[in-house]
Amino acid sequence: MSPTVRGGADRVVLEIASGACKDRLLTAGDRVAAMGAAPGLRRGDVVRATVELAPVQLFANDEVSNRLAGVERDHVAATGKLRAVEVVSRGFGIESLVDDARARVRERIDATYHPDAAPLARALVLGETDLDPSVDEAFRETGLSHLLAVSGTHLVVAVLSLAAALRAILLRVPLVSARFSVDRISSALAIPLAWAYSDFAGGSGSVLRAAAMLTVALGARTLGRAPCASRSVGLAIATGVVLDPLALLDVSFTLSTAATVGLLVLSRPLGRALGSEAPEGAGLLRRAWSKLAEAIGATLAATLACAPAILTLSPRLPLVGLAANLVAAPLGELFALPICLAHGVLSAFPPVELGAARVGSGALLGVLGIARVANAIPLRLAVPTPTGGEIGVLALGAIVIATRSSWRSRAMAMALVAASIGALEIGTRYEAQPVGKLRVSALDIGQGDSLLVDLPSGGAMLIDAGGIPASALDTGKRVVLPVLRARRRSRLDVVVLSHPHPDHFGGLTSTLQETEVGEIWDTGEAERGDGGYAARKILDAARARGTPILRPADLCGAPRDVGGATVRVLAPCPDLQEGWSTNDGSLVLKITFGHRSALFVGDAEHAAEERLLATEYDNLPADLLKVGHHGSKTSSSPTFIARVAPRWAVISCGVRNRFGHPSRSTLDTLAEEGTVVRRTDLGGEWRWWTDGEEVWTSR
Repeated sequence: MSPTVRGGADRVVLEIASGACKDRLLTAGDRVAAMGAAPGLRRGDVVRATVELAPVQLFANDEVSNRLAGVERDHVAATGKLRAVEVVSRGFGIESLVDDARARVRERIDATYHPDAAPLARALVLGETDLDPSVDEAFRETGLSHLLAVSGTHLVVAVLSLAAALRAILLRVPLVSARFSVDRISSALAIPLAWAYSDFAGGSGSVLRAAAMLTVALGARTLGRAPCASRSVGLAIATGVVLDPLALLDVSFTLSTAATVGLLVLSRPLGRALGSEAPEGAGLLRRAWSKLAEAIGATLAATLACAPAILTLSPRLPLVGLAANLVAAPLGELFALPICLAHGVLSAFPPVELGAARVGSGALLGVLGIARVANAIPLRLAVPTPTGGEIGVLALGAIVIATRSSWRSRAMAMALVAASIGALEIGTRYEAQPVGKLRVSALDIGQGDSLLVDLPSGGAMLIDAGGIPASALDTGKRVVLPVLRARRRSRLDVVVLSHPHPDHFGGLTSTLQETEVGEIWDTGEAERGDGGYAARKILDAARARGTPILRPADLCGAPRDVGGATVRVLAPCPDLQEGWSTNDGSLVLKITFGHRSALFVGDAEHAAEERLLATEYDNLPADLLKVGHHGSKTSSSPTFIARVAPRWAVISCGVRNRFGHPSRSTLDTLAEEGTVVRRTDLGGEWRWWTDGEEVWTSR
């Protein structure tokens, strides 16, 4: 993979020839991705490097996408920081030359473009995603991200322009043009150019699919045959899937394929329905409308085809995105794209290069302005995240509908598709919100805690929402909200903040903004002293929305009925005391349904466990234990574990944690008790559920 730049730092993928991590030898052939100072590195270079590594955090939760497919496709299972690098030998070959060219183009973009436009230009030309989060959100939420993704349009503009230039040159060589078909020669020469450009542009799934499609079309022209768009697309998709089956799980590949198929199948019928075919002799306004109707039909076709894939990334379809695309697409694809591509070859002519950069910057900033204005308009349609089965029915239905010749058969197919999706949606909701059962899902949130409790009434409780200190990654947006959307939940009866540490509350900001909440349970520590500013902001925002916040004084004592389950708050009772550590002040809950119960202890350590043994001895036994403090050696004393006597225990921790969680002593203590231990770092999300008598678990 070509080196890229993100956030001002180089990202390189290293293939291990030999190495060691402490006393463990690394496997030759494995790949690792490292961020750090690595200027000038390119594919083929042999280096000696010191890298701080950790496995990729997969966030492997049922029903939502994770990074496993990407790891399998790229063979990069570990990432980290490049601490030192020494070049042993320089590589030489086509890949090295491509990386040199990419580095030069990147340097010239950063040197000549407007600072706000440079990241957009790098995305457009090099396929590098290095956007400010607010910019990325504006493009994503308005459905304009495709304007910055390297796609088939790029190849058509770049490769066919080069093919046209080759044709023009060959026509002026009589020795060639008099004896051979210049069209066939230029088409044949353009095929390797298509693959070279796709590699230069980052080699994403969408651009490789486009290169394959263009190869089929150019191959037909090389053989003297007229290319067929539908056959080219079909053969390119089939070839891509055969060579790389995991491309089906690549969102960029899915979006570009869906958009292409939508344009082929739907754009003309939709355009005709809107009046794109102007009668002969029509006036100026009628002809102008026909052009606009054709553009609307194409945009609507691509939007409709991409909608299911878009909904896997966002819970809302941007209705204003249709209008935004009509304005931004011509500016981005017909104006900004050719100028930005031309800029890459103008470095030998500084005045012309600077002029192209200024014009390209203006066009890109115009597209950015459209995205921001459209994002500020709250016209979005909330739609549930489609399941794999629903997307499959939609895809199959689209094929059947497209191949029907009569409107009657198409209408019948549409009705069958709608009925099938309705039945699947009913089944999804039944499974996602079980009634008459208590279900605990320990989410793979990384190094933190987040547990979603499905209550017997059909409601839900969320205990913490994870968080990664000093990281821009929002666990609420990345994990919690997608899980809630997949389970068709827009409301939580109770949200519990066990204690104000960022690995427990970090994801609550976005979660509470997007979800209706009945009440919040909190220890009160965040609003005492100066240590809990970030958590205090979350609680202040919730209070401003009218959400009740309950404290130990309100919660301790008699158990509560919450959604058909009995919930007893065991600590900190009767209230939080001065001198307790934040961990030892964690809210401790026991949830009981029928004859089964689960105990959640937050990050409670030995001091809190001793208080629980002294004050809540009879209430401690439980079938399931959420192990305290991620399995730290400062929690889970043998006496405490023996009293709880859990049949199952779940430890929420991350593969990238620096603390050695879970500790060997905690695992040994649980093993001595005969407890079945499950860890989110080793298997992702884990579920435990009961009907009050029987218990089931799943991974």
